[in-house]
Amino acid sequence: MSDDLFQKILIPVDFSPSSREAFLVGLRLARSFQSQVILLHVIDTKTLDALNALGLALPSEEKAQKKRLHHHARHLARGLLALPEAKGIKITRLLSEGKPFVEIARMTRTEHVDLVVMGSYGGQTGDITRIFFGSTAEKVVRTVTCPVLCVPYPYHKLQPFTDIEATPKPVKSDTKKTRRKPSSGARM
Repeated sequence: MSDDLFQKILIPVDFSPSSREAFLVGLRLARSFQSQVILLHVIDTKTLDALNALGLALPSEEKAQKKRLHHHARHLARGLLALPEAKGIKITRLLSEGKPFVEIARMTRTEHVDLVVMGSYGGQTGDITRIFFGSTAEKVVRTVTCPVLCVPYPYHKLQPFTDIEATPKPVKSDTKKTRRKPSSGARM
């Protein structure tokens, strides 16, 4: 299926289980639409600033901290790219620093992204910060101008749709005719 609908798909990852699921869903879409994939990881500099402010990290070590974070992100990204699902798909790996939702929005504009596929929640924020400030996914949905697909964790494939026969089977004369009510979850 070749279609111009999604030529570039951006998959931002924070390497949480939710973002891994989003990566796999994004790869399936990319394979279906023959799309180019941009794999993006944003190093959240706000976290480094908070550690420095609390005295848990010395400001003089900030450069070394960022270097370690870059190395760790590249290592984890290589692990994603080594998955069998990634074979045969054109994937560009990008690393950026800043606020994740700002960098994701900037990337959608600069790279002319047609679809963002991301986890519905990451592993880096707790529930309380999400309640007060909103999740990265929510901020991305409100900010970008292209469609955003948020993938929950765990993502379970829906059961295949079983179509109800349009013409009922003939009923034997010795059995009582009954009319089945459609279930409340029937699809139209």
